[in-house]
Amino acid sequence: MTAYEKVQVAVKALEDKKASGIEVLDVKKRTSLAEYFVVASCQSSVQVRACIDEVEEQLEKKGIIKLHKEGYSTGAWVLIDYGDVVVHVMQQDQREFYGIERLWDDISEK
Repeated sequence: MTAYEKVQVAVKALEDKKASGIEVLDVKKRTSLAEYFVVASCQSSVQVRACIDEVEEQLEKKGIIKLHKEGYSTGAWVLIDYGDVVVHVMQQDQREFYGIERLWDDISEK
């Protein structure tokens, strides 16, 4: 499965769980960490975990297993690393505070 196909599965899973502000950041020319970041917001830690669970479940159905997951216990900002795709699901206040999209925009301009 290509990185972009993983992105499509992740985005669909997030949409199914009503995540908001879903964005796909193409970072392959900016870093060796991944090709894509998927970023989404949720209203609560319960919704964050539900979205993460759905992304994992849908990708596992396709035979894709995560390399690492971080932040699940708090549910404020959870990251799942699939190597070429990193999924960030966070509560809206966390997303506004950290501004991950702005960070990567700033890096690309330098």
